[in-house]
Amino acid sequence: MKTNVIVVCEGDQTGQELLNEALRVLDASVLGFEVDLVRFDLSLDNRRRTNNGIVHDAAAAIVETGLGLKAATITPTEIGSVGSPNRILREGIDGKVIVRTGRRIPGVAPIVSLSHPVVVVRMAVGDAYGAAEGRDGEPGALHETAWRTERIDRNTCQSVAEFAFVTAASMSGLVYGGPKWTVSAIYEGMLKEEMDAAASRHPNVPYHPMLIDASYAGLMTEQWDQAVVIPTLNRDGDCLSDLVLAMFGSIAGAESVLLALDEQLQPTAAMAEAPHGTAPSLEGKNVANPMAMLLACAAVLEHAGIRGDVQSADASRALRHATLTTAMDGIRCFDLGGSASTSEVVDEVVARMRNR
Repeated sequence: MKTNVIVVCEGDQTGQELLNEALRVLDASVLGFEVDLVRFDLSLDNRRRTNNGIVHDAAAAIVETGLGLKAATITPTEIGSVGSPNRILREGIDGKVIVRTGRRIPGVAPIVSLSHPVVVVRMAVGDAYGAAEGRDGEPGALHETAWRTERIDRNTCQSVAEFAFVTAASMSGLVYGGPKWTVSAIYEGMLKEEMDAAASRHPNVPYHPMLIDASYAGLMTEQWDQAVVIPTLNRDGDCLSDLVLAMFGSIAGAESVLLALDEQLQPTAAMAEAPHGTAPSLEGKNVANPMAMLLACAAVLEHAGIRGDVQSADASRALRHATLTTAMDGIRCFDLGGSASTSEVVDEVVARMRNR
């Protein structure tokens, strides 16, 4: 793997604007060393022009380098269009899990009593995403029906469950939640079976399986005195992680990391991104929160450090610290109760990085 090469997947609207701002922290004058950014234009226009060929090329490049950084992209809603680039990237790098961590943002009070992180470990492929679907009957008629054939595999369920327990052990946390296995004993029950099996392999990790609907309620009402790690199906994790991030202040307050894993659960490829969308209403206004994109840059550097690049590991810690202390000192965008612009927040983070 090439620890000094990062594949950059460009996006759409405010997603691309935030990427451009955040990439300033990866400049050699800020990091103190050179990073080679290999850019792929994943804008909707270019995906249409290449019939998603550019997305497959980006996925192949991430497999080669092991590191990716992605801006938010538009997923068109019309039937028969180019679909989701995220799904293609996840399948292309053989992604197994998506990790999204809600954590306290200094100076920002969470909407519920939370002081410890909440980590959503979501399966990266299968389930509702990429499922075969169709409609039967006369279009628009009351008897028209729609159907979808979803699939998950035991290998992915095992990866999600085991990674959740390993993560909880590393954080002295507990594994909580799960799918709706009582309603779907065969389909959703497969993940529950792997959760139970992982629990038996990690007897020292507290384990509180809960149905997904009860998990939503529990997150909002329980008093948590340790980190919480939640293994989920693909669709459940997509919904749940948005809630978790918002509980800590903003969906733009944390990064999302897609991981391809080997048999020992060691990452073979990591792609970090901001989990929020393209925010078209904010495009061109210089007011969107860059925190998630900055933390995505830190996550990419962290994974370069995991592979032995000491300077990247140091830079990751410095970037995360600079981003969070900037928020602590009140230099925040409107979604976190501040009045700073996008560029003003990044200016401050860059300054702190240079003065570290």
